[in-house]
Amino acid sequence: MTRPDRRSDDLLAVLRRGGDPSAVTHVERLPRQAGTTAPWPRWVPEAVVVALRNRGVEAPWLHQAETADLANAGRHVILSTGTASGKSLGYQLPVLAALLADPAACAIYLAPTKALAVDQMASLHSLSLPGIRPALFDGDTPLDERDWVRGHARWILTNPDMLHRGILPSHARWARVLRRLEFVVIDECHFYRGVFGSHVALVIRRLRRLARMYGSDPVFILASATVADPAAAAQRLIGSEVIAVSRDTAPRSGADFVLWEPPVMVDVEGENGAPVRRSAPNEAARMMADLVSAGARTLTFVRSRHGAEQTAMTTRRRLADTDPDLVDTVAAYRGGYLPEERRELEKALGSGALRGVATTNALELGVDIAGLDAALLAGYPGTLASVWQQAGRAGRGNQRALVVFVAREDPLDSYLVHHPEAVFGKPVEAAVIDPGNPYILGPHLACAAAENRLTTDDLALFGDRAQSVIDDLVLQRVLRVRPAGWFHHDTRHPGHTVDLRGSGGGQIAIVEADTGRLLGTVDEARAPASVHPGAVHLHRGQTYVVLDLDLEAGVALVQPDRPEWSTMARSVSTVEITETDARQGYPVVGPGMRPSGIAVGLGRVRVTEQVVGYLRRRHGGEMIDMIPLDMPEHVLDTRAVWYTISNEILSGAGILDRNIPGALHAAEHAAIGLLPLFAGCDRWDIGGLSTNLHPDTGEPTVIVYDGYPGGAGFADRGHAVIGPWLQAVRDAVSSCPCSSGCPSCVQSPKCGNGNQPLDKAGAVVVLDLVLAAMTPATAALTA
Repeated sequence: MTRPDRRSDDLLAVLRRGGDPSAVTHVERLPRQAGTTAPWPRWVPEAVVVALRNRGVEAPWLHQAETADLANAGRHVILSTGTASGKSLGYQLPVLAALLADPAACAIYLAPTKALAVDQMASLHSLSLPGIRPALFDGDTPLDERDWVRGHARWILTNPDMLHRGILPSHARWARVLRRLEFVVIDECHFYRGVFGSHVALVIRRLRRLARMYGSDPVFILASATVADPAAAAQRLIGSEVIAVSRDTAPRSGADFVLWEPPVMVDVEGENGAPVRRSAPNEAARMMADLVSAGARTLTFVRSRHGAEQTAMTTRRRLADTDPDLVDTVAAYRGGYLPEERRELEKALGSGALRGVATTNALELGVDIAGLDAALLAGYPGTLASVWQQAGRAGRGNQRALVVFVAREDPLDSYLVHHPEAVFGKPVEAAVIDPGNPYILGPHLACAAAENRLTTDDLALFGDRAQSVIDDLVLQRVLRVRPAGWFHHDTRHPGHTVDLRGSGGGQIAIVEADTGRLLGTVDEARAPASVHPGAVHLHRGQTYVVLDLDLEAGVALVQPDRPEWSTMARSVSTVEITETDARQGYPVVGPGMRPSGIAVGLGRVRVTEQVVGYLRRRHGGEMIDMIPLDMPEHVLDTRAVWYTISNEILSGAGILDRNIPGALHAAEHAAIGLLPLFAGCDRWDIGGLSTNLHPDTGEPTVIVYDGYPGGAGFADRGHAVIGPWLQAVRDAVSSCPCSSGCPSCVQSPKCGNGNQPLDKAGAVVVLDLVLAAMTPATAALTA
């Protein structure tokens, strides 16, 4: 008999033969787990039990039954367990029971992606239960079907964007649903973090407010990946106490989880002569081609839409040389496709017609994909929760799956492959959100007032800052005060001006110049960095080059091309500290020194940023050149965390004046690279600045700021964990084998100064000084 773990062993051997065996830095053997079932709850209707048994579910797992019991008893509950643990049954049982018991009862299901809602719709239809009437209500729903959904559907499957723009503004047309709303399901709620999560938290508060106005008080059931303190995370999201169920009792086939660092390429130099490793998407494409050739169904997760297209295209090119018959079994899947294109790809993947798919996180969340042999993660996906969600996509029967994390040239990725305990030995971070951010709260209070007048009774629902933000809205003539409350100043609902994705602006259309065909859109705030003139843009395997970007007209014109390079924007910034909320000083005194010190601060800043050019790199990673650009400046009022260190301390530690800028610059880059491990953000969500003399501190300073108006909670989180954060930064820089700095430690892909100056050794000294000062036992230096 073949051992169940033989398959994963064989597939790993395939990857080792095709690549550099020394690339494997660690293999974690995740154990198998037997499942634990529970009896069907007595309150579950027999028709539901029969329907589920007909689908092969003989009994619920214990965590499913516990979740369902709590929700049925009227308690808000979050189920926080691993991928493929059957979370959907935990919320389906109480909702189906309520809909069958009361023919007027309704429920709303919220998913962060359209694909997930479509998958849930198919699951409900497969039960064939009479009278449930589930229906999709999203951007793809035809207009003639929307009236039917409003008038007849009982379980509405939608997303936060449609709730915000399509349901709440026209709540009178949804009175039937809101009046009898029994449950709200928030699926994959760990996805709601940062600015997007803060927006969604406020949309949910608006929903709760309107439901109460119509006489209902729905129970919230949340489903999440395994995260630290899920109850607290859920409470921040919905604004009410939540009970957590977090013991995963589903069976697991086990997996071999491999940490893989691509090798340094010979005779290839990067910026400033730095060593260059094989890029993670290229390495993943090579791996996927080898695995598909070996008969393994493989899902490759890539960080960006562009990367997913490029990885699929590279895989197909390799297969064209080795296994031409398999070329058409590989495709890309990402957001931005037309609805029919997404459905076609989902069907092909589910049937096995596709053997290899390169995807963004669009296939990370919940879509039912069975029978995959391997999952490849081309770079850290932003959170450990996403790492485990993506890894959990692999698994077939009782065969062990293969999961490979392929490190990018990035300080965080490099840190993880050399510190496996950071992946396998620590709790998954909870989502960071800040619904009290006035830049986010204000627009939603305006929306709420447009939906129904705001009163003092509403303030508690929207948090402690609601009153001051309302006062500002009155001064801005957005709201007007009347004895009955606060009313929106305009007769039109402002929802269309509020972008939940936090871009702070509209969309730029990407248009093919010769044909006028619309290829897609990009956020206005991201456009200068992603569709600037000369940028390489990929769409469904076709490469385009941007000819022109007109921000006023909202159009980027592109033409088909096949350049032998990729592009990456570079930007520069200045930072003014406008308000200090917290400051902790660490005085350091040593022989021959006047009293000086190190300090850590947190507060508000004003950032002025400008894209100044872009790099062109060959597909192997080799840099070609940098092309200058003259793009408009962008001003951002946000939040930042910073530390200062006096010149006396730096010189006392042996850092010469001429080397201070490079030491601080390198420490800043590495800090930006590692903060996502602690704050659940992306390095592109944050920015930084370092200087040997900042005008607002009067000392050498390193600043890391949020890239969103008002902040997103990332800098505040960095301030809260500054010790562990900077320790990880120090470890990542000091352990990198390069001599003077590379993209895996202190070089940044978006540095507008061309990664100059950088002093890797000096950065380690700076970080050692700051960490020592924050440790009381070592705060005093001695000669």
